[in-house]
Order: sequence, then structure tokens, then C-alpha cells
Amino acid sequence: MYPKKFEDLITAFQQLPGVGHKTAERYAFEVMNWTKEKQEEFLEGLKVLSTGIETCRICGNLSDGDLCPICLDETRDTSLICVVQSPKDIAAVESIQEYKGVYHVLNGVIDTSKGILPEDLRLSSLLQRVEAGNIKEVILALDPTVEGETTSLYIETLLKDKTQVTRPAYGIPIGGHLDYTDSLTLLRAFQGRK
Repeated sequence: MYPKKFEDLITAFQQLPGVGHKTAERYAFEVMNWTKEKQEEFLEGLKVLSTGIETCRICGNLSDGDLCPICLDETRDTSLICVVQSPKDIAAVESIQEYKGVYHVLNGVIDTSKGILPEDLRLSSLLQRVEAGNIKEVILALDPTVEGETTSLYIETLLKDKTQVTRPAYGIPIGGHLDYTDSLTLLRAFQGRK
């Protein structure tokens, strides 16, 4: 129905998560209606993927060079490491403006059903950081899923007797109702009560 190049554009947008054919078609028409300048600006933004975005050699966060802004920040507490699944999780933790330590990005979690094993994650570099530095605490801020829990338990075992390992408290969200809360969340809320 459309020319092949336009169909290719639709197919390209469909590769984004949660974007079906109709949404991709709308995106393609939207981009076609942009001015040439806006299209060029968009293309330049995409080119950064292959030429400018790197990963920090220390923590694995996204960076413009060898080190990310957090690892370059001398005011951060380097004795406190927050372990996260991906760089987008760092943005979530940073949004609370309370955490002043550094990070370690695993680039995933253990998921045997998908063939992701401990050696596929950035665990050896985490272990090296703990063994090399004066690390007082490692916070495991992984998603509370089966895979996140499995990974957290694995890391706790790995770091046993090397440093203090903690996790953020789990509980009932503000505005939540007890009768709608699953039993595991309710159990964690009672275990972590203040």
C-alpha cells in the first residue's frame, strides 16, 4: 500500500518496545511532516548511538567518555555502591536526590530461561571493586522480580564476609490499600517496618 522506503520507516519504528504497526505508521507520518531541519536534528540524535555514547569503565553507566559524571564527582561517597540492573535505574535513584554514593550497573539479571547466567553480568568487576576498595556497604537495588531476587541472593553470597550488603525496603505504596496488597509485599512491609 505504501512505497517500500516508507514501509521500511514504519518497520524501523516498530522495533521500539511497545510500538505496534499503527503507532509506527503514525510516527512515520509525523516524521515525514517535519521540516528538513527537524529531520536532520533527529537523525543527528540517532547517530550518537554509534559514535558518542560509551559506558563508564568503573561503574558501567552511560558516559560521554571514559568515566561517567557520577564517577568523576569527587563529592560522592565511594565507600557506598548501589548495584542496579541498567543505567536507567540510576536515573530513578538519582531522582530522590538523597543517595550520595556511587553505582555499579550489572547490565541485566540472572535469568536461566533466557540463558543469562552470572558470568554474563558485570559481577566480576563488582567483586574487584569491593576487594580493591574500602567499601562499607553495597546496596542491591534490583527489581523485586524472581530474576531480581535470584540475582540479589547470588550477590549476597558472593559478597558474604567482604562488606555489608543491604536492600531497599519493600512495602505498601503510598495510597495503596492493604486488601489489594499481595502477601509477599505485605510480608516484606511487616519485616521492614520502622
